[in-house]
Amino acid sequence: INNPTVGLVLLVIFIVIWMMTKKKAQRQATDTTYINQQVQQQADSDIVMDYTNIVAEKVRAIDPNFSSDKFIGFAREVFMKIQEAWTAKDWKVIRPFESETLFNQHKQQLDEYIRLGKTNVVEKIGIKHCSLRSFMQDGDKEVLTVWINAIMRDYVIDDETKRVLESDPNRDWYMRYEMVVNRKAGLKTDPGKKGNTITNCPNCGAPTEITSSGQCAYCGSVITNGEHDWVLTDIHSRS
Repeated sequence: INNPTVGLVLLVIFIVIWMMTKKKAQRQATDTTYINQQVQQQADSDIVMDYTNIVAEKVRAIDPNFSSDKFIGFAREVFMKIQEAWTAKDWKVIRPFESETLFNQHKQQLDEYIRLGKTNVVEKIGIKHCSLRSFMQDGDKEVLTVWINAIMRDYVIDDETKRVLESDPNRDWYMRYEMVVNRKAGLKTDPGKKGNTITNCPNCGAPTEITSSGQCAYCGSVITNGEHDWVLTDIHSRS
């Protein structure tokens, strides 16, 4: 540009546009309404390959009464119970669904929040996708993997003051999880059973009251070890 005046005007225009763009980006970065809209768009546009039918056929080849619909319903139920129990800091309600190792791991993490006087609140959960991902036989056990995608709010508060310590209670997060469940090889689905929820001890028939070691409170039989039904052995976020 040969004319210095024109060059100066263009420079000023460029700086103004740059500053306006920067301010807009800063506003959007803290505007939860905008963020939540973006999160929703991300969830709606996320492409997840659904292998449910393929996986279900593999399971039914050795367990003809297996129902993918019932199992996905069970997986969704367990996922929701985990989030609710975590927020309520009452992990015993999830004991019937988890292996001893996973239960102790989660309980230890939760006990640390209790010790610090904090609560990790997970709420406003909306499951966007739930499907069977894989199935395999590994020695004396069968392993089934489930993928769950959900939108939720996740933040930490001080128990005494209720002050928010981490994250934003008005901000949505889009999360992808993988759940792994095991059972003893050769077990078959009971067609008369509603879903996969344990309601009675398989050994003595008593109503489900499971101790912290996964035992029936009445007869002492270990229930949550995959010997009687599917049990959650791992749940973690995935990319």
